[in-house]
Amino acid sequence: MIKKIKELGKDTAIYGISTIVGRFLNFLLVPFYTHFISRADMGIYTNIYAYLAFLNIFYIYGMDAAFMKYSSLAGPVEKKKVFSTAYVFVCLSTLVLTALLLLLRLPFGQLMAVPARYSRLIYYVILILLFDTLALVPFANLRLERKAGKFAALKLANILINLGLNLLFFLKFHWGIEAIFAANLAASAVTLLLLAPEILKRLRIRIDGIELKKMLHFGFPYLPASLAATMVQVIDRPVVLAMTDADTLGLYQTGYKLGIFMMLVVSMFQYAWQPFFLNNAREKNAREIFAKVMSLFVLTASLLWIVISLFIENLARLRIGPGRTLIEEHFLPGLVVVPIILLAYLFNGIYVNLQAGLYIKEKTKYFPYITGAGALVNVAVNLLLIPILGIVGAALATLASYLVMAVAIFVCAQRFYKIEYEYGKLLKILGAVLAALVLYYYGYYHAMLTLAYKGGLLLAFVAALLALGVVEKKEIFRLVKILLRRES
Repeated sequence: MIKKIKELGKDTAIYGISTIVGRFLNFLLVPFYTHFISRADMGIYTNIYAYLAFLNIFYIYGMDAAFMKYSSLAGPVEKKKVFSTAYVFVCLSTLVLTALLLLLRLPFGQLMAVPARYSRLIYYVILILLFDTLALVPFANLRLERKAGKFAALKLANILINLGLNLLFFLKFHWGIEAIFAANLAASAVTLLLLAPEILKRLRIRIDGIELKKMLHFGFPYLPASLAATMVQVIDRPVVLAMTDADTLGLYQTGYKLGIFMMLVVSMFQYAWQPFFLNNAREKNAREIFAKVMSLFVLTASLLWIVISLFIENLARLRIGPGRTLIEEHFLPGLVVVPIILLAYLFNGIYVNLQAGLYIKEKTKYFPYITGAGALVNVAVNLLLIPILGIVGAALATLASYLVMAVAIFVCAQRFYKIEYEYGKLLKILGAVLAALVLYYYGYYHAMLTLAYKGGLLLAFVAALLALGVVEKKEIFRLVKILLRRES
């Protein structure tokens, strides 16, 4: 079991290099944007990217996940057939959808509430969708073959190109928010070009009807499920825009973006987790391994949550010049949502962890119901709380939806693939997190969030974990040995 967990940790670390560095570089763009675009323009760009997220789901319709499923079961010779079937069919469907969006670009722009002065951004969106979709199956293949190094290198190249061109287009050409889309498009095109050798090495221009039928049957349930999951992630942006204005949405987006640290942890974990549990499902002690992974994930994520929640504002207020802070001061009120967004993504990580049972037992048909419940809760809580609490209400809607999804998938997965999780330990950790959240907002709304208060709260949180027996000395020593020991 130790070897298996170490193997997962190794892949997670490699994926994490690209994910952490990439997210950090993207994080650097947040303060950069606050110095060059208005809160209203931040809201417009945010809303367009929310729709882009929805369209990504329609373009891939679960074929990347279906490819991973059936390629993992195929022999060496059959793998090329599975890859070719998935990739050729995705190429054809992507070209059809791209042509359709180009024909309908005017009503499409109106749907996204794109101002007339930014109508050319529609072309960027359509081409970004084209290039990104054509890269999804090749990236999935790299994950499945455990080529984490190449995966990370390509992702980093994408991020660095995107970052460099953002700086160029903003600082030299003064393109405003168009710079964001132009940089994204160029980075996506170059990434696909770099993937070309991987694609050509495996591609045969043919579609196997039997394989395609199996993949579509497996993948199509991902369409409504992924749409619902995307609603949970981004529906608050169009709702905030509809119920307030672009200025308020820009403020909310800034705070939300600073909560990406937990999302990046979940993302890097998910990249390694899905192939890990698929490849180890037949191990005799698989369920024991999965239970231990859950405990380690929640403990690590909770420690990250408390540190970022307490000190993100200090980072945002860091002076970078005369009269300037890292985040422009008129964007700083958005930071109030950061602890809630971080906690929401912690529960998203629990949800990702619990997906193993439904994957292994091929019960993916339940995903639409689970994510659909989360989406409905998200919309309902947004409509209920935004008029009362503003952007805090939108953040609470995200938290509520991920909490509902985690509970729902736990109940469902345990029916088909029962795992004895370390319930006592998990409840103690989450109880400590909830107590810290209450104390944080008590301090926030009573103007008590001094550095001393934050330091005391951090020490109290760690002490609570030790006192509750969540972290034991023998486990610390054991984990140190795992990290230091060479793989046999």
